[in-house]
Amino acid sequence: MRIGVFTVLFQDLPFEEALDKAVSAGVEAVEIGSGGYPGSHHCPVDELLESAEVRIQYLAAIQSRGLILSALSCHYEPLHPDQVIAEESDEVFRKSVRLAQMLEVPVVNVLSGLPAGSPTDTQPNWVTCPWPNHFTEILDYQWNQVGIPYWQGAEKFAAEHGIKIGVEMHPGMLVYNVESMLRLRDATGPALGCNFDPSHLLWNGVDPVAAIRKLGEAIVHVHGKDVYIDPYNVYVNGVNDGKPYGQIPDRSWTFRSIGYGHDAKAWKDWISALRMIGYDYVISIEHEDAMMSNDEGLSKGIALLKEAGISESAGDLFWA
Repeated sequence: MRIGVFTVLFQDLPFEEALDKAVSAGVEAVEIGSGGYPGSHHCPVDELLESAEVRIQYLAAIQSRGLILSALSCHYEPLHPDQVIAEESDEVFRKSVRLAQMLEVPVVNVLSGLPAGSPTDTQPNWVTCPWPNHFTEILDYQWNQVGIPYWQGAEKFAAEHGIKIGVEMHPGMLVYNVESMLRLRDATGPALGCNFDPSHLLWNGVDPVAAIRKLGEAIVHVHGKDVYIDPYNVYVNGVNDGKPYGQIPDRSWTFRSIGYGHDAKAWKDWISALRMIGYDYVISIEHEDAMMSNDEGLSKGIALLKEAGISESAGDLFWA
């Protein structure tokens, strides 16, 4: 496995300076935003789509530094009830898929998005329980009338271009856990897979090892991000927490740099589980730690992943 970084961390730097920063930090791969919530600070999508020469120069800047481009990421809202937002999201996704094919990048990372509760609602509606019965009716509408039909078309488009979709399981979205991830994959096709981010699962009480083993070959990309779960606040309020991320002392959980939510043993277990199911690609660090600078958080995350990671093939079982 290779250690990478999601370059949105360096969004204030020009493209090549961001690459130099990644190299100096010690990573081997970059994940780059191609629109939507991550923005496209380091990816001039339209220029790259239009010009083979621009694409050659773009890849040369990455590859000449000994890096690979692990994924394009365009997390956004393709199921949003506001058609302007939904259509923009779909356009960003399709451009990202086309560009990924041209750049020979295997994965485009996304969010599933979240529909409204009915055709007349104006905002998305995340259902967290089955009763009263209108919640079950909302889920039926969201899945069968909006979510599955959209992603069936998107999966077909990606498959036609030889690209895997990495859906990040994210609370507040239609796909937020292993069950909903596999439900959407089963309803669409094998080109729709998972960008596995343990942080969002952990604060929901999920064991990443169990999740990895259940997802198996559905995992097409991995994010390296940790989370600290504050037991004192959880014991009082539970894990669902809508307070701003900056209110750390009062929150039930907080995103942290790798190793500051869960120790090296936990990360070794997760990486071993990834090796067990055959994943041997990139762990892309997504730094979102409000208690640590970007540089320090990235460097400490890299150090722990180097300790926990497995980079060589196992070889023959000479003892068996």
